[in-house]
Amino acid sequence: MSNEQLAMNKKLVVLISGSGTNLQALMDAAADGRLAAQIVLVVSNRKAAYGLARAEKAGIERLLWPLWPYREAGKSREQYDADLAAKIAVYRPDLIALAGWMHILSPAFLDQFPGRVINLHPALPGQFAGTRAVERAYEAFQRGEIRHSGCMAHHVIPEVDAGAVIVQEIVPILAEDSLADFEARMREAEHRVLLTAVGKQLTINS
Repeated sequence: MSNEQLAMNKKLVVLISGSGTNLQALMDAAADGRLAAQIVLVVSNRKAAYGLARAEKAGIERLLWPLWPYREAGKSREQYDADLAAKIAVYRPDLIALAGWMHILSPAFLDQFPGRVINLHPALPGQFAGTRAVERAYEAFQRGEIRHSGCMAHHVIPEVDAGAVIVQEIVPILAEDSLADFEARMREAEHRVLLTAVGKQLTINS
């Protein structure tokens, strides 16, 4: 089997919670050969996530895995994570990419895939961890506290947005920028960073 064939046999699982623009970037790259991997599963914790529709259109298997049934049944977050890990493990992924996934994953999940879970976050290391990172960066710029922001892909650990960085890119904030302008520039950078990080980690994990 050639190196190219081996690369194409790499299996990628993508976890999303929203519109799936970064998922779309991965799907496009896989379709046109820029990403030597197959997306074998897309997981969402939200039924309304448009990323599920994107995956369906592309013929990719989908898994809806909401947290609320666990909460209603009094089950722990660790049980939710462990059950999700078991579902994903069936696909034997070489890499799991969190692309807008809005749940913190516990060791009950992460320990099942050591070194194989990465996250995309729209901020630089040590800045604006957690939610609303783009808005918080824009507000900090307006207050004169920062001159630029950025995005990174990093290994996932239980602490929020604190794992070892794989790829990062500075994203400028211009004086004339609206929040929408800055968000658009950040989104373009996110696509580049995510594709680079996924390709790099798939090579490392081979």
